[in-house]
Amino acid sequence: MTSTTDRPLPADSADPGRGFTARVSLGRVFTPVPSEFLLITSTALLLTVFGLVMVLSATMATTSEEGPFQTALKQTMFAAIGIPLMLVFSRLPMLFWKRISWIALIGALGLQLLVFTPLGYEFDGNRNWIAIAGVQAQPSEFLKLAFALWLGYVLYRKHTLLGLWRHVFIPVVPVSAIVIGSVVAGHDLGTAMILVLILLGALFFSGVKLRVFVIPALAAAGIVAFLAISSPNRMARITSFLNPNCIDEYLTTCYQPLHGIWGLASGGVFGLGLGNSREKYAWLPAAAHDYIFSIVGEELGLIGCVVVLALFTLFAIGAFHVIRKTHDPFIRIAAGGITVWIVGQALINIGVVLRVFPVLGVPLPFMSQGGTSLVSVLMACGVLLAFARTLPSSHPVVAEPRR
Repeated sequence: MTSTTDRPLPADSADPGRGFTARVSLGRVFTPVPSEFLLITSTALLLTVFGLVMVLSATMATTSEEGPFQTALKQTMFAAIGIPLMLVFSRLPMLFWKRISWIALIGALGLQLLVFTPLGYEFDGNRNWIAIAGVQAQPSEFLKLAFALWLGYVLYRKHTLLGLWRHVFIPVVPVSAIVIGSVVAGHDLGTAMILVLILLGALFFSGVKLRVFVIPALAAAGIVAFLAISSPNRMARITSFLNPNCIDEYLTTCYQPLHGIWGLASGGVFGLGLGNSREKYAWLPAAAHDYIFSIVGEELGLIGCVVVLALFTLFAIGAFHVIRKTHDPFIRIAAGGITVWIVGQALINIGVVLRVFPVLGVPLPFMSQGGTSLVSVLMACGVLLAFARTLPSSHPVVAEPRR
């Protein structure tokens, strides 16, 4: 007679259909990110690298005591600062961005007011620069990001009351007038127009009624028209833009626009080759700044221009997907302002090179020479990436028991 002893079976033995399973928690670092996060990151990095190559090419022909590579090295240094900041910003939670909005705006506005102190100086008729310990900066570039975050927070707090015009007016209109006025006082109409675009974009994505949205739009158009008419320099740019025979003013207001369009046209389909631009040899004054797109067309041809436009299009698609998919009004409004800023500024810059718009003096985001502009745009991308992290992953990972 054989006796058996009843023993409790292991969990895996009790259920023969279940195999051994190991659960390992890898933390939030390895959490799958949405496709919008990857799209914005990849396009921002590609445009930045593309811009560094083109700045190097556009400045190689300029004579400098520091050497032909100094300008490109400075731009690379600012990229080395901006890219880590973008990645750090992408990890910050929404509560941080909401709490810091007022502080960021006050700090950026205070920095902007330094241009009217002995630290500020004038460049090309615009008093919008400061120099501290030999480091030059354009504070209005940081003001763009702070302004977008502040609009997102204020309109988010009032999103249930935006049907009433007084709740839209206070405090948005007075504070916006101070912010934009601080830039206009330095005679920088191009940056002021970008700030107006951020304001209109934030109002649009906040969902205000059309009649409430139209009044600020008309007021902004009237202010821009007044500022353009009241300045002889701006009026000269506009009249030369409207002049069908611009060659008559070749030595004055039409010199740079003509050389910009000539350089763009001379590249043809395939371009003259990287580094083979002729316009950068002192013919095009702002070859590495506002007219970097002209050098792209001259050296890389139509193909290079299409690549740049395609990258900005993909960036816009990723940003607008964040706006469309989010359920947080703060994210929708702030991301809308940032997207309108970056994409709108790119379209304006390219339109100036193509002579669709008069010369406005705004850089091409990610690509134009200018450390402050590059760092501020990369920081704004970091905020967009933080917003994108709040979206659900397109392909969630579901753990299933092995059979």
